[in-house]
Amino acid sequence: KLSIMILILCGILFILSILRGDNILNAFLFAVALAVAAIPEALSSIVTIVLSFGTQKMAKEHAIIRKLQAVEGLGSVSVICSDKTGTLTQNKMTVEDYYIYPKRISVSELNFENDSEKELLISSILCNDGMITDGEQIGDPTETALLAVLREKKYIEYSFSDVREACPRLSEIPFDSDRKMMSTENKCDGRYVIYVKGAVDVLLKRITHIRKYGSEKPELINEEDRLYIEKQNLEFSREGLRVLAFAYKELDAEKELTLEDENNLVFSGLIAMMDPPRQESKQAVEECIKAGIRPVMITGDHKVTAAAIAKRIGIIKNESEACEGAVIEEMSDEELRTFVEGISVYARVSPEHKIRIVRAWQERGNIVAMTGDGVNDAPALKQADVGVAMGITGSEVSKDAAAMVLTDDNFATIIKAVENGRNLYQNIKNAIQFLLSGNLAAILSVLYASVVNLPVPFAPVHLLFINLLTDSLPAIALGLEPHTKAVMEEKPRPMNESILTKDFMLKIGTEGLSIGITTMIAFLIGYKGGNALLGSTMAFATLCSARLFHGFNCKSDRPVVFTSKLLNNIYLIGAFVVGLALVTMVVMIPGLHSIFKVQTLNLTQLLIVYGLAAVNIPIIQILKAIRLALKKKEK
Repeated sequence: KLSIMILILCGILFILSILRGDNILNAFLFAVALAVAAIPEALSSIVTIVLSFGTQKMAKEHAIIRKLQAVEGLGSVSVICSDKTGTLTQNKMTVEDYYIYPKRISVSELNFENDSEKELLISSILCNDGMITDGEQIGDPTETALLAVLREKKYIEYSFSDVREACPRLSEIPFDSDRKMMSTENKCDGRYVIYVKGAVDVLLKRITHIRKYGSEKPELINEEDRLYIEKQNLEFSREGLRVLAFAYKELDAEKELTLEDENNLVFSGLIAMMDPPRQESKQAVEECIKAGIRPVMITGDHKVTAAAIAKRIGIIKNESEACEGAVIEEMSDEELRTFVEGISVYARVSPEHKIRIVRAWQERGNIVAMTGDGVNDAPALKQADVGVAMGITGSEVSKDAAAMVLTDDNFATIIKAVENGRNLYQNIKNAIQFLLSGNLAAILSVLYASVVNLPVPFAPVHLLFINLLTDSLPAIALGLEPHTKAVMEEKPRPMNESILTKDFMLKIGTEGLSIGITTMIAFLIGYKGGNALLGSTMAFATLCSARLFHGFNCKSDRPVVFTSKLLNNIYLIGAFVVGLALVTMVVMIPGLHSIFKVQTLNLTQLLIVYGLAAVNIPIIQILKAIRLALKKKEK
């Protein structure tokens, strides 16, 4: 859009020059030079450089960016759909309680000599793929926590490897997110036994018998037994504990397990584990909400467990903001789009639910970040605007599908990445503001000269010098402006908001006008007496210097004079010093005059140039203060 507008403007100036009697070739050369100077063609390079520096900073803070555009996308995220286990919690599961109907047993009171307790413990070891080798836990933290009980209880005569050796595994049906179960077939003391673990609500539907505490033989389960088990599960869940149910079934002979074998089971007990929230999760959620971002927890855990953890870290205030995946199963996409607004915790979800939840938020006009670690999460990660994979527990498939990978699997790292994204976007906007306001000043100066029939204030070489040197260095430096936490006090920008908003264009217009006026004042002072070359030299030197000073104006939307922020960017100071030195050399060294179409300035003229250039700082800072005061008054 900018290029089209500027080319049309340059075409108009070309025609005006012809009408004034200028040589066609000279008029065309000037129009092309003005187009080159006015169109910020270095912008794409500057954006890429700034984003690349941003990815380096994020990598140091445990966020690996796989797709460069995700850096900018993070800055506008308005909803973060996050997994619970390992991201909001520590993923350090510890067993807290056992339950063998009708008795709740603390892990500290566990008695391995008791047959009922021993049987449940053996079930948890055999229906388990975890390992502990030389003190290192290998596998899913839930499974390794079940094995760690033996070590913590110091059962010297038993170890999980002894149990597995005594009861070798013959076949298995691995856990999957749809069944929410895992089954193994083992040979124990000449018996063929299926051991099953899974979600309580899923296993209870498949249980026909129950082995009660102290009983040697199972008996038929009745409705009262089921209610007691469900009540205990609810009690565990309200305490924020994750609960696994265990069951078994004896076979007549060895066979290859099928899904049909996971029915008509004997209930052996529940094991409740704690996965405490990360210490930094609560603060990260607070920052998230303060920044206008909606945190949404999506987990495979029981609804009550998920709600208890979500309450603890501040995602929800009451349980009505939580639901299970089954609730949205029968909803149409339109119904879900309305429903998601009131829900911040989704429990017992499948990968398909995740995609629908993400899409529903997107259809409401939100930019959505989604975390995931499993193979089944890949479609949801691709559907999200910013897919975030787990670096520690994540599968290679999920990492390939994601735009960002967390090397510490931490929700707080996502918030840091959002903060970085917002700062980078703001820095890029500052660079654009710097480039466009300076370019506008050049265009306005030329337009003014054409309208009042003055000589052209700039030679083509002047415009190219400005474009190559006094534009690029400060613009890159503004892109590297130190980050501030103030960006997290703002709301996410709307999904379809253009960079060139009305407010932004107004700022560019007023700042470009200020620089353009001081540039033409310098031209008129030099042109006094008919010396067009002196006028052009002073206009060129003033425009270059004013743009260098203007870099400090573009650091922030707020006034920065008399604050530490004015001189906190070493790159901008360096660009200013180098740029001002180059401009001074061009107008003061006679050997460069023929190349750059200038003449030597005396000390008074040089001070006038510097003074007119520098006056833009107080003018624009006052305008910023007025604009800020008016905004506060509107609020």
